[in-house]
Amino acid sequence: MTDAWSALRGHPLRFLFSSWPLRSLAYLASTVVTGLAAFLLLPLSLLFGGILVALIAVLERARLRLVQQRPADAIGLRIRLRARRRMPVAWFEIAYVLLLATGLWLLDLLLLVLSLLVPGVLLFAPLIVHCDTMNVGNWQVSSGAEALLASLLGLLVGVAALYLMTLVVAGQSLLARALLDSREGDLAATVAQLRRSRVDLVDAFETERRRIERDLHDGVQQRLVALTMTLGRAELDVPDGPGLLAVQDAHRQAEQALADLRGTIRGIHPRVLVDHGLTAAVNEIADRSPVPATVDVRLQERLPAPVEYAAYFVVSEALTNVAKHSQARRAGVHAWRQGSTFVLTVEDDGVGEATASGPGTGLAGLVVRLDALGGTLNVTSPPGGPTEVRMECPL
Repeated sequence: MTDAWSALRGHPLRFLFSSWPLRSLAYLASTVVTGLAAFLLLPLSLLFGGILVALIAVLERARLRLVQQRPADAIGLRIRLRARRRMPVAWFEIAYVLLLATGLWLLDLLLLVLSLLVPGVLLFAPLIVHCDTMNVGNWQVSSGAEALLASLLGLLVGVAALYLMTLVVAGQSLLARALLDSREGDLAATVAQLRRSRVDLVDAFETERRRIERDLHDGVQQRLVALTMTLGRAELDVPDGPGLLAVQDAHRQAEQALADLRGTIRGIHPRVLVDHGLTAAVNEIADRSPVPATVDVRLQERLPAPVEYAAYFVVSEALTNVAKHSQARRAGVHAWRQGSTFVLTVEDDGVGEATASGPGTGLAGLVVRLDALGGTLNVTSPPGGPTEVRMECPL
């Protein structure tokens, strides 16, 4: 049985001994709570109506899973709210929230009270009659036989109440689905457009990085190489003395500037990553790390370029932070493909207490970068360590 309507049409015994009566009860009770909250927050909706409506609509879609078989919401709350800012006012959702706040929860509260109170009193008639007489309408229950008859009546009323609650829940769920799902297609299209625009920004950023790297590599770096060669020849021609010492010092500074420039170029657009892939690039980072780092990258094929770049910079930034802040003796880089998701972790045995947004780290920008790709970056770093930086990104 996939929804409340199917449950109602099934065999009575199968319905009564299934989870559907409890689901209906939970749906009615949660409607009372949600509707009362919406009623109390109505004044705030004048200022924050769009946000409140969106939040309540997300909650209502989740509650519908109690009585309807629905796919999991693939659109997260943050993305949903961001997309909603690009869409016109959802009048159908506003109408449902107003209906929930002003009428539905009162109806469900009354139904709950009657459905639980009346059968409950009748079922406990033998205990009540033992202490005092009880009246059911014009019927005065005073004897044990009448009390047993009242209990039987209470059982029948309880069964009818279960059917009535499920019937009401089925109707309300259809109403909610008709109003709340009316714009899901538009919302999904807006979310898809939002995600594409964010990925396009990442691609544009990478294109600009490649342009800067090419300009530095083919322009400034070549000039510095020529300068160091000129200074090297000058050392051979200048006689001993202060002039030679000045030329030698200038030669050393030019070589250091060339080394710094090459490091900057490697950080902007790593050539080894482009030419040989993530495994070789991560091994190169580990070889340069002041803290001994082991590498275990288990990949059978190249990853999509945006994911490779993100993974490279996560490893580079994480190992830089290990060297600067962790006081670690060792570090480890692990990467593998888990289904359609790429997973990468960087671990160390340092002092812990690292964060993705802490001072001196560049991980905060990588969090935004991965978010644009649909991925996540989490840092687990209790006091005393160990620290784990974990990247997960869909492929």
